[in-house]
This record gives sequence, C-alpha cells and structure tokens, in this order.
Amino acid sequence: MKTSISYFETKTEFRLFVTKSFSSLVKLKKEEKQIDFNQLVLRILPEIRKYVNQRLNTAIKKGHFSKKKYKADDIIDQLFITIYDTIDEVENEGDFYLWLYKKTNDLLEDVIVEEEFNELFFKNIDDYSKPDWDEMQEEFSIDGEGDLLLLEEIDDVTYSDNEYSLDHVFVEDDEKDLVDKLDTQLGEDKVNAHIELVLHNMPAAMRIVFYLFTNQKLKIEEIAEIQKKSIPEIEKLLSDAKKAIQRSLFNRYSVSD
Repeated sequence: MKTSISYFETKTEFRLFVTKSFSSLVKLKKEEKQIDFNQLVLRILPEIRKYVNQRLNTAIKKGHFSKKKYKADDIIDQLFITIYDTIDEVENEGDFYLWLYKKTNDLLEDVIVEEEFNELFFKNIDDYSKPDWDEMQEEFSIDGEGDLLLLEEIDDVTYSDNEYSLDHVFVEDDEKDLVDKLDTQLGEDKVNAHIELVLHNMPAAMRIVFYLFTNQKLKIEEIAEIQKKSIPEIEKLLSDAKKAIQRSLFNRYSVSD
C-alpha cells in the first residue's frame, strides 16, 4: 500500500497533523471503519516512509539483501496492520508520533541485522587523499548487487531522497564563513553526496541518530526514547557523527582551491 506524498511545508506542521489525527483514528477503529482509518493513516506516513527508505537503502548497499527482497511498501503495509491492531496502547495524542517511530523501528529490526561498521574507514579518515575519496564516491554509486545506480532506476520505493547540508554539520556561529565558502565551492549536490558517503560508513547507531535529528527534526530526548538509549549516549553519537563529517570535508576539500 503506497502512501501519498506529503503536502505539509514543515516537519512541525506535519507532526501537528499526526498528533491531531490520533483521536480520529481511535474513533474510527471503535466504529470499525477500517477503510476510513486506512485513508487517514495514508496521510500521516510519508515522512516515516522516508525513514524506512533510508534504513533499507543502507542495508541494500551494504549487501545484506537484494533490492528485490524488501521494499518500503512491505514495511508500510505491515505498519498499517500494526497501527490498527495496537493503537490502543497509546495513552494520549502527545505520545502518538514517537510511538509510530518505535513501531517502525521494531518492524525494521525484524528484517535488518545491523552491520559491523567500517572501523578501518574511521581509523584512516585523516589519511585519505582526494583521489581516495573520489574512488570511494564512485564505489558508493554501486548497489549491493554490483550494479551502477542510474538516476532513472532510483525510485521512492527503495531509495530515499535525503537532503543533507553543511548546516547539519557546522552549527557554531564562528563557522558560518567556512560554511559559505564550502557551499560556494562545492554546491549542494557535492555536499549531499559526500555526507551520504560518510554516513554510509558510520556505525548504524550513529547514522540513525544523525538522520533522525537532521532529516526528521526529532529532539535528542525523543531519539533517545525511540532508540532506547540514554540522552548522553544520543548526544555523543550525534556529536561524533558531525565531527567525522567535518574532518572528512577538511581532508577531502580545500576551501582555498
């Protein structure tokens, strides 16, 4: 069952809609109006679908299973059933949004065994030359089955359209000039491609925290609840992710080039 595209301009607007939909979903279930229930769920899942895409995309590129074995639709279809069967667990509308992510996480963990991260990559991150980075970028464009990923072959079922920027990595006021120079030198596409490459080689926990914080705009406390970790653990994972990306950018690109 495919979800419709999101017409919400901001994550805040979308989250508010999801929260306010809770009481309607509970009412529709009590009235056994499953078709209407499903139609409303269709409107609240697009952003969570992006999270599913991101997790599946990484697993496929790591070669854990073929791109034909699992698709986002498989997880989303199961999520529909899970929401209908267990929405009574949610005590109030304020808990509903995070509850959706927890249920999604549970479904993903049933099909994805998180990989050991590339320790050698992180150990040598300061030693890679620009040609080394370029070679890794080229290899990154190959999927888990050894096929070159062509733009026309990448659909929203398997691959997510992440939009990472330097603002996700450099947050201090005194770094603004550096961000502007890198943005001018590299452009949005190169920045996004490089961040995706580094994230791909990160530990799964670090990568997931960075994605939920940047793309899904979740708070540290909320990510801790979803990932079942302490707040300090999440803060360190996010900080380490940003530092790794910063170092990689400095080592691959020279602002003065």
